[in-house]
Amino acid sequence: MNFEGLDPGLAEYAPAMHSTLDPVLDAHLNPSLLQNVELDAEGVALETLPVQESMHIMEGVYSELHSVVAEVGVPVSVSHFDLHEEMLWVGSHGGHATSFFGPALERYSSFQVNGSDDIRQIQSLENGILFLTKNNLKYMARGGLIIFDYLLDESEDMHSLLLTDSSTLLIGGLQSHILEMDLNTVQETQKYAVETPGVTVMRQTNRFFFCGHTSGKISLRDLRTFKVEHEFDAFSGSLSDFDVHGNLLAACGFSSRLTGLACDRFLKVYDLRMMRAITPLQVHVDPAFLRFIPTYTSRLAIISQSGQCQFCEPTGLANPADIFHVNPVGPLLMTVDVSASKQALAFGDSEGCVHLWTDSPEPSFNPYSRETEFALPCLVDSSLPPLDWSQDLLPLSLIPVPLTTDTLLSDWPAANSAPAPRRAPPVDAEILRTMKKVGFIGYAPNPRTRLRNQIPYRLKESDSEFDNFSQVTESPIGREEEPHLHMVSKKYRKVTIKYSKLGLEDFDFKHYNKTLFAGLEPHIPNAYCNCMIQVLYFLEPVRCLIQNHLCQKEFCLACELGFLFHMLDLSRGDPCQGSNFLRAFRTIPEASALGLILADSDEASGKGNLARLIQRWNRFILTQLHQDMQELEVPQAYRGAGGSSFCSSGDSVIGQLFSCEMENCSLCRCGSETVRSSSTLLFTLSYPEDKSGKNYDFAQVLKRSICLEQNTQAWCDNCEKYQPTIQTRNIRHLPDILVINCEVNSSKEADFWRVQAEVAFKMAIKKHGGELSKSKEFALADRREVGSPEGVLLCPSIEELKNVWLPFSIRMKMTKNKGLDVCNWTDGDDMQWGPARAEEEHGVCVYDLMATVVHILDSRPGGSLVAHIKVGETYHQRKEGVTHQQWYLFNDFLIEPIDKHEAVQFDMNWKVPAILYYVKRNLNSRYNLNIKNPIEASVLLAEASLARKQRKTHTTFIPLMLNEMPQVGDLVGLDAEFVTLNEEEAELRSDGTKSTIKPSHMSVARITCVRGQGPNEGIPFIDDYISTQEQVVDYLTQYSGIKPGDLDAKISSKHLTTLKSTYLKLRFLIDIGVKFVGHGLQKDFRVINLMVPKDQVLDTVYLFHMPRKRMISLRFLAWYFLDLKIQGETHDSIEDARTALQLYRKYLELSKNGTEPESFHKVLKALYEKGRKMDWKVPEPEGQTSPKNAAAVFSSVLAL
Repeated sequence: MNFEGLDPGLAEYAPAMHSTLDPVLDAHLNPSLLQNVELDAEGVALETLPVQESMHIMEGVYSELHSVVAEVGVPVSVSHFDLHEEMLWVGSHGGHATSFFGPALERYSSFQVNGSDDIRQIQSLENGILFLTKNNLKYMARGGLIIFDYLLDESEDMHSLLLTDSSTLLIGGLQSHILEMDLNTVQETQKYAVETPGVTVMRQTNRFFFCGHTSGKISLRDLRTFKVEHEFDAFSGSLSDFDVHGNLLAACGFSSRLTGLACDRFLKVYDLRMMRAITPLQVHVDPAFLRFIPTYTSRLAIISQSGQCQFCEPTGLANPADIFHVNPVGPLLMTVDVSASKQALAFGDSEGCVHLWTDSPEPSFNPYSRETEFALPCLVDSSLPPLDWSQDLLPLSLIPVPLTTDTLLSDWPAANSAPAPRRAPPVDAEILRTMKKVGFIGYAPNPRTRLRNQIPYRLKESDSEFDNFSQVTESPIGREEEPHLHMVSKKYRKVTIKYSKLGLEDFDFKHYNKTLFAGLEPHIPNAYCNCMIQVLYFLEPVRCLIQNHLCQKEFCLACELGFLFHMLDLSRGDPCQGSNFLRAFRTIPEASALGLILADSDEASGKGNLARLIQRWNRFILTQLHQDMQELEVPQAYRGAGGSSFCSSGDSVIGQLFSCEMENCSLCRCGSETVRSSSTLLFTLSYPEDKSGKNYDFAQVLKRSICLEQNTQAWCDNCEKYQPTIQTRNIRHLPDILVINCEVNSSKEADFWRVQAEVAFKMAIKKHGGELSKSKEFALADRREVGSPEGVLLCPSIEELKNVWLPFSIRMKMTKNKGLDVCNWTDGDDMQWGPARAEEEHGVCVYDLMATVVHILDSRPGGSLVAHIKVGETYHQRKEGVTHQQWYLFNDFLIEPIDKHEAVQFDMNWKVPAILYYVKRNLNSRYNLNIKNPIEASVLLAEASLARKQRKTHTTFIPLMLNEMPQVGDLVGLDAEFVTLNEEEAELRSDGTKSTIKPSHMSVARITCVRGQGPNEGIPFIDDYISTQEQVVDYLTQYSGIKPGDLDAKISSKHLTTLKSTYLKLRFLIDIGVKFVGHGLQKDFRVINLMVPKDQVLDTVYLFHMPRKRMISLRFLAWYFLDLKIQGETHDSIEDARTALQLYRKYLELSKNGTEPESFHKVLKALYEKGRKMDWKVPEPEGQTSPKNAAAVFSSVLAL
């Protein structure tokens, strides 16, 4: 494999292979969008990468069987399946070799091969393993003992070896010759000159030696004389990899472009019988590795660096459906190998992980492998009991110590030791503050500041990090105010939902949000990103284009975000929850690899650094949306986004809004200059190293961060070695939305913000002189937003100028020499130059601050995240019917208007900036902001089930025909059943009452919709069981009727669909204006994550309810009014939905269509009297069971 085409960011591990290659990865996958992304050691524990014990492998289809870590953080450079034993060998860029035994990848041996150079190729022999490094060939036993160590000339730069027979070896590299070596004598026997230097890949058949060159050529040489018999000029840039099978040779590589080298998506295929090229094979991935896997046919595996693998025939057409994805922990795949039996594939990535993919549950690496020798077990006295070292509480006294008269090693003399007992740690002050005494026993709620039954002992006080600074221990506020929050304003504190026995029904959300905008609930796992979801929602172009997007992927973040935005649009102040979006987010492998998915325990204990986490999430979501929005061609049933004016044939709309083209220049001290192009969706602030307290404008620091200049070691083609180079980055065009990660992750950056704010405050005092007021008590209502024709400039108060360094507007201009000018832009500049002046001058853009995301620090675990957002005129027009702009604080479900100066005030003791969003002025006028509903009626038509065992005889519903499509006002009976993913967390108070800390996490398992009118009234047209990939802790079979296996596509006999498919059906019904009839629909829609207008919900819970009285069950109402006995053993959603429809008809009958409320009130009064007498229980006479007549009627309709 030619490593020169790999990401140049890995240059610190592997030197370049030749001097002519300057690779640029194809921008299709845009890996440069992930610039500066690092796997946080706290976020991803590579050492504890889970190894799946058992996984269902479909016979004949490659699937991942195991993943292990070879060496943490060190890229894998080469992998090799042992040809004699059932072992997999892995070499790293650090010169370390590791072997794994069998398909379970049990570690067999691990040793250092070279102290400085990376391992470039591995070859297994009868008695040991050959390892090739830059200028060294080492033969070692499988246990690690050295058999021989042959040092090549220091000028050699070897890359490939080829075993021609059992004792002869060819070694090639970047020099102009190939060495032949005799392994018996360990001597060089021949040196063959090559006309084209740079041999990085060698292959052999029974006719030729094949040598792949860095120049892109492949030479065919005679087996005896090594003379060139033929030569293929495969690629104009460089060769990446090639393989030979039978009469076919396939190669992949790089082609020359104007900006450098780009990965070529056409594989060159040659017929070795005719010695000519045949039709190139176009593939759908960026090919970096090629391997023939000849099982039944000449199948070819094409693998990209990003982990995509496609199978196809070299003489056929590549099918996108034949692509599977390897999920590397690191950003790139570094090596690929195929076992001799063709049953296993091994992939090594840039974070030191090895992934084994097989086509059978119990693969073998070789057709005939010899037995592997293992270390002899320890011989111990069989009379002694065995010790299990994994048991921490096992007493070591089980093994008797021999009696001796000599002094023991642990028996220190008194002069050298002193007793130092550990003091018990003090009781948490929060426990003492909230404790209530009953007699001599104190009761207090668990503050959850540490793990249960574990007390950390600290031998010495270490310097705490910036994010975990200690607050003042004593608070003058007293017992009524929490002492650790005295610095934090109340509206910025973490808000929590207090649950009662009614759940959320009696929680007053209006107390926290008096606006008509919707907040987001925080109790869902990984809801730390709520503030960023709000930021994206209040970007009008993003809101519109996301809602116009709809694709066929089951877990598409763009689709789920569009559904969530639709709910935020419909809400009139009621909070929403992003459960479906976060469910899809948890399934994205890249999110897990970047450490963005937190476990519940990590969230509760505050292990995750929220400031770093939200900045990584910000980069991830923009990249993911960019990739999701690039898919323009969708099936007709999902079509709609393609017709939007946002879409273009080139980049995605996210790319148009956020992307910024960069020009990266590397200048060696010899004068050689290399220029590459890349693009990024956001920038990270880079702070100067100056400690003198010098004044820096924010614009200066921003320009320094965009046009970054740094010194680093890099490969120079002219010098042909690593040299100190000056790397500079220049911008080519300005984005419409400027996104900035602040990277205030330590006290160093915090001190810089604090010093600059103090300097800016002193300068403002000097500038305004005596015009400043001491407080904010002036006519705030007279203020106008920037650019208002009636704007009145008032002098700010002293309080408003404190802790302010961030400008509300910045002005950016591209100069004629491709430079960038950045300056702060103030209200006075608008008055002087006019608001449209920036648009008149070419290349000048004015950006206004639209949002700031801040990390609120307190002594609670991890703190919290909030956002200041400038809500535009279009949002106020839709929600409140007024046209103005206003800054708001978004703290989960707490929303409060704030003064604009509060959005840029950062007291670094508790309020730390994390993310900034600047928007180009008049951005909305540049885009078409119309939203076209992409959901069409075809989603209601018949669809295939995911379940493999479903038969037509098991069908429980009849899909709608075209002439049955619902209209506005039609009735639809609905019922849903749920399963539990996480149990409820509760605590028992000191007075014996139960307090819910966190409600159970439910997931919808079955959704049923029945016809509410027409000849088929009562017949279901939707009865979908929802497939789930998450672990179910309780199927609630007694209440849901769902049994284990009903949601498993492999064994279920139900009509199984994805949640997204059923969600689209319900969304279409809501958008068309049908009225849903059901019992307890509020909870159903909440768990399904749908926002339904109140006038479209007819809930029998409230129709048959008297104020301040209990809610009545569907079972009792059906018995009382309809003389039906339902829900006998379990619940059936078809039966429940049909019963709710009948109850609604009964309600209309009793209330005379709502015209006689007094007579209906008497009916309800009699209902409640009967219920109290019966204790709300339905009588069950002996021998009588719940009627199933409705099910029989439905079965007869199906038979017709």
